[in-house]
Formats: sequence, C-alpha cells, structure tokens
Amino acid sequence: MSSKNWDRVPIEPQDVSAPLSTAAIFLSVTIDEGVGNAATARDVISDIGAIVRAVGFRDLPGRLSCVVGIGRKAWDRFGQPSRPSQLHDFSPIVGEAHTAVATPADLLFHIRADRVDMCFEFERLLLARLGVAVTVVDEVVGFRYFDSRDLLGFVDGTENPTGASMNDAALIGEEDPDFAGGSYVIVQKYLHNLDAWNALPVLTQEYIIGRTKSDNVELEVSADERKSHKDLNTIVDEDGVEHDILRDNMPFGRPGHGEFGTYFIGYCRDIWVIERMLRNMFIGNPGGAYDRILDFSTAKTGAAFFVPSIEVLEAIASQ
Repeated sequence: MSSKNWDRVPIEPQDVSAPLSTAAIFLSVTIDEGVGNAATARDVISDIGAIVRAVGFRDLPGRLSCVVGIGRKAWDRFGQPSRPSQLHDFSPIVGEAHTAVATPADLLFHIRADRVDMCFEFERLLLARLGVAVTVVDEVVGFRYFDSRDLLGFVDGTENPTGASMNDAALIGEEDPDFAGGSYVIVQKYLHNLDAWNALPVLTQEYIIGRTKSDNVELEVSADERKSHKDLNTIVDEDGVEHDILRDNMPFGRPGHGEFGTYFIGYCRDIWVIERMLRNMFIGNPGGAYDRILDFSTAKTGAAFFVPSIEVLEAIASQ
C-alpha cells in the first residue's frame, strides 16, 4: 500500500478518523421513490455541516461529528458524473454454518459525540429535514463500554492503525484522484447470545477471540490450530503486506428486550480488505474453519457505502 503526505492534499476528508467517542448513533435510511425525494436527500447531505454546527456549538468539547456514507444506488440516483471505482452493493456471504446478510440502505449517518443528548438532537434535526423523503431501516444507539470492551467482555479495536497509518488505511489516495480523501465503509449489526457465550470457560473464549480477556494480550497458536477471530481478520496480501482498516465498533443493547450486540463499522481505502475479512470469518480460512465467534454472534444487517470528502459531498447538490 503506497503512503501519501496527506498534509499536502488539497482536500478535506470527513471525520472518518475522529477520536473514539463515548456515544454514537448509527442511522441507515433508504430514499423513497417519488418525485423530489432524491433531490431532498442530496440537498440535506450536502449541507450536513450546518446541522453539525447548529448542535455542536452548544458544547464544543462534546466533539459532535457526523460521517455521511452513500450507497451505490443512491449515488446513481444523485446523477453524479462518475462513480468511485470500488463502490458497489454489499453482497451476501454464505458459509456452511452462517451467513453475512445484505440489507437495503441508501445512506448511512455515523453520528458521534461525547454526549448522548448531542447525538440525539442531531438525529432529530436531521430526520426533520429529510422528512418523508427517506425511510429509516436501521437505528442503533451505541455506547462506550468500560475500557472499550464489547459485550462479550473483550477489548475491541486493538488493531486500529494510528498516526499517518490511519489515513493510509482509511482514505483513498491518488489511485482514484477524483475521489481522493474519501473512504469506503461497511457496516453490520451483530446480536449476541450472551447466555451461551458466558457459559463457555474463559480459556475457550480467549482462544476463539485470540486474546486474553483480562489484559488483552495476543495468544500464540500453532499453525495446526484453528484460527482465531483475530487471525482471520489479519489480512496479508501476496506480497506479504498487511492491510489495515479503521474500526469504530460500539456495543448496544436493551436488557429488557434481551438484546445485546455489537455494531461493526469499518472504514477502508480498499473495500476488498473488509470483504476478505468477512469471507474469512463466514466461509473460513481454510474453507469450513469459520470464525467460531459466529456461533454466538449473528449478523442481522450488512451494507456498503462510499464516504466522500467534504468538497465532493458539498458539490453533490450543484451536480
């Protein structure tokens, strides 16, 4: 993967690499058929910064941000002159035991802040502006859980790149110059069977995940042992280069409804990296040796989007 001096690039990415927040809302919508609906959605997302400023000024240390992702069908409906080279619909991945489903979504709003009320107010104003032009298909309210753990009890996001490596992993560069500073993003909502998971011995849980539970230390496994979740998500190409993605997963849940889950969101420069991770998980590497975490975590949604730079996002209305 080639590196790039992003300080010299005359584009401004969306807040893909914003610091981990304590609260988030993941909102997916479809754009309804009918005259004017695509135009309404296009105008709202191109002016998303105005809504961020309207809410965010109330508490600047609250760090409100919103990343907008656009699905392939919506991109075409917006009448853009060209399409990002890797933008396509998310395809289901069917394994012997588990399936990564594909679900409809035209727009993704990844809303983050250190205050839940700021996320709430932003979403309220956003949906008011979108009005009847869209239908909400998925809405997940996430929270930071203790020391960045998921509801399975393990630290999540340990392998995230940092510094310059973060932009190299998440942002498109000169390989697609019309869309430099953009990013691809795949999202999935997983529901956990916590009763079954918690019935496992901790040592078994650790070998499924590939890390110790208490102190998050990588486990060494022999070549003949079944690969862990961590190993299946480590992607090395034919030249021996490891490819990273930028995750901002968050737990969510409603104990009164028996709902416990993790919302996976991965930003990447090359969408094939996440797709290979998911194939490893659901089909196995080698085939059949799927990720054993899937025996306890079920994917309920799956969608792919393109996150344009701020310049491209703002220009969508005029085009």
